[in-house]
Formats: sequence, C-alpha cells, structure tokens
Amino acid sequence: METQETKNYKYYDFVMAAFVTVLLLSNLLSSAKIIDTGAAIDFGPLGMLALLFDAGTLVFPIAYIFGDVLTEVYGYKRARRVIWAGFAASALMAFMVWIVGILPGESEWQNYAGQEAYDSILGGISGLVIASLTAYLIGEFLNSYVMARLKVKMHGSMLWVRTISSTLVGQAADTTIFFVIATALGVFPVEILLSLIVTNYIFKVFIEATFTPITYQVVTRLKNAEQEDYYDYDTNFNPFSLQV
Repeated sequence: METQETKNYKYYDFVMAAFVTVLLLSNLLSSAKIIDTGAAIDFGPLGMLALLFDAGTLVFPIAYIFGDVLTEVYGYKRARRVIWAGFAASALMAFMVWIVGILPGESEWQNYAGQEAYDSILGGISGLVIASLTAYLIGEFLNSYVMARLKVKMHGSMLWVRTISSTLVGQAADTTIFFVIATALGVFPVEILLSLIVTNYIFKVFIEATFTPITYQVVTRLKNAEQEDYYDYDTNFNPFSLQV
C-alpha cells in the first residue's frame, strides 16, 4: 500500500518552486524600495502612523498562502522541507550578492551605474536576509504549526478560520522580528520602525484574507489531483527535522 513517504506527487515540486521564488523576490524588492502610500491612520495610543511598507510586502504574503496550501494538502512535514529549501535559497542569494559587491567593478560600469548605486540598492540585502531568515523561519514554522494543529482539532473544517488564524500568529512574529532586526542593522531608519511594523502586518493579513477564495480553489484542486488530504495526527513538529 502506497504511503505518503513513497508517494510521487504531481505538483509538490511546482508549489515548492513557486514558494521559493516568491521568497527570493520579496527579499530583493525589500532592499529596493520603501513605498509611502501618502496616508496615515490614527491608532490612538500609538498616535498617527504613516502607511509605509517595503516593496517586498507586495509579494511576501503570497509565500504564506503557499505555506498554508502546502500544510493543508501535504502536511507539516513536507511543508517543513519547503521552508528549509526557501531558507537555503535565500542564504545563497545573500552570499552571492555580497560576493559580487566586493568584486571590482569595470570602469564603464562605474560611470553609468557604479558601486555606490549597487551598495545603495543591493548592499542592504545581506542585512535584510539576516533579518528575513530569522523572522521567516519563526513565522513560517508558527504558521504551519498552527495550521496543522487546527486542522486536526477542527476535523478539517472551516479552512478560512485556519488560514487566517495561522497568518495572524505567523505574520505577527515574522513582521515584528524582521523589522526590529533590520532596523538594528541599519537597513531601515528607527523613526519609521513602528509604522513599518503596523502597516506591514495589517497589509499582510488583509492580503491573506482577500486571497482566501483563491486559496480554497487551489487547495480543493490540489487535493483532488494529488489524492491527498494529510492530517498531522502523530507528527513530530520539531522544526529542525527534515524527515517526511
């Protein structure tokens, strides 16, 4: 009888590739630009906070959606492998950006672009990736853990409650840890730290909630195509294990 350990899935690798691509894009875009919406919200005791977010926030919530899909269909253990694959890819990207940054630039390139421009845009990636990898591991594993445990507890019902609940927990940790570390490393100015945390958290949760109908469709089709709907009854939730 075929088990999950021996089963060949049709789309698992594609979901993994999409997840890692989104993660790398978010790190790259986060280094490139901070977006100012021109608006502000009165948060009472926190005062008026400008609605600012780094450009990576435009795509990063999609990684959490993929994380939800992976855990819901394939289970925590296989989602865990994808999370570590994303970690390795991000670390490699940061290393290569750093290597290229310290290599001497060609004279013509120095005239029309230059090392200063490279350092201004991509030089922050190393600091961003340190912050991102730390926050990403904690946030993604919390997201996947909450998703898997709630699926068992709720007997697989009310997917929207599980996706949004896991996002509320995972993104709270991810967003706070990311911006605190990145600001401490000089990537973002401390003056906008609180605005960045609050704005990005609200935006990410909003994106997750908005994409819920699409998540439902993707989950349903994947379950049918893969003939899989995994429940983590006896799963070892140790985040450092790579066993499936």
